Amino acid sequence: MDPVPETVTDPDDPRLEPYARMRERDLVGRAGRFIAEGEVTLRLLLGRRSRFRAESILLLPERWPGLAGAVAACPSPPPVFLAARSVMSAVAGFPIHRGVLAVGLRGPEPDAASLVPPAPAPALVLGLAGLTNHDNVGAAFRNAAAFGADAVLLDAASCDPLYRKSIRVSAGAALIQPFARLAAGRDWLSLAEALDLQALALSPGATETLADRAAPARALLILGTEGPGLAAEFLARARPVRIPMAAGFDSLNVATAAGIALHDIARSQGRLDRTG
Repeated sequence: MDPVPETVTDPDDPRLEPYARMRERDLVGRAGRFIAEGEVTLRLLLGRRSRFRAESILLLPERWPGLAGAVAACPSPPPVFLAARSVMSAVAGFPIHRGVLAVGLRGPEPDAASLVPPAPAPALVLGLAGLTNHDNVGAAFRNAAAFGADAVLLDAASCDPLYRKSIRVSAGAALIQPFARLAAGRDWLSLAEALDLQALALSPGATETLADRAAPARALLILGTEGPGLAAEFLARARPVRIPMAAGFDSLNVATAAGIALHDIARSQGRLDRTG
C-alpha cells in the first residue's frame, strides 16, 4: 500500500518535535538522530545505498507528488508529514525554503576495520585528521564518493559528517559513503599497519609528489586541517607527498586537495568509470 501523508497544522504538534529548534540542536546534538534537507539528500537517504534510515519526513504539500514514488519505493517507508511553509518555519526556527526535511537515525557506529577490504584486495581510504570545518568535511565526503573510496576515517577531533551542513555540502554523500570515527589518541600509522594499508600524508612541504611513484594498491590518504596541516612529528614518521603547483604558491583548500589526490590514486587503481 502506498504511504499516505498526514497534514499537520500546529507547530507544537509533538510529531514534529524532532524538527524543532534545528540550529540550536545542530550545536548540541540530537541523541542518535540527524537532519537531512533537500530533495537530492532525501532520495539518497531513502535509497538502498544509504547507511541510515529515515525516521520521518516533513514536506511542503506541493513537494509530496514529486517524492511520493521515492518514499513508496523505500523498503520501510517512514511516516510523512505535510505542513505549510509558515508551520515548517515556526518549527525549525528559521525560514524554510526547500520544503524538504527528514529525520534520520544514526544506528550503531561501525569499526574502521569492518569498512576496509581485506588484503590483498585493492583499498582506498581517506583519513581526516583534525578537520573542524563542516564545509570541508562535507566536500571531502563528496570527493570520496565521487572517486570510489572504500571508506572515510575521521579522528576524534574532526567534526561530524552527519551535521546538517556537512550532509548538504556533501550532496548527500555522507549518507552513502562508509565512514568510521577513530578513538581519541588512535595512531594513524599503527592503524595503517594493522589494516595493511600504505599511509600517504598529504603536505605541501613534502619533497615527493603523488606522481613520483605509482600509487599503492592499498592506500590510506591522510589530510590535516587547513593552516597547521598535519603535525611535524607525524610527518617525520609518515610518507609525506604533495600536489605539484605553480611556482610561488603552495596552498589548496583541503577538500580540493583531497579531490585531486583521490582522483590520482583512484585512476591508478582503475576505479574510475571510463565509459562516460
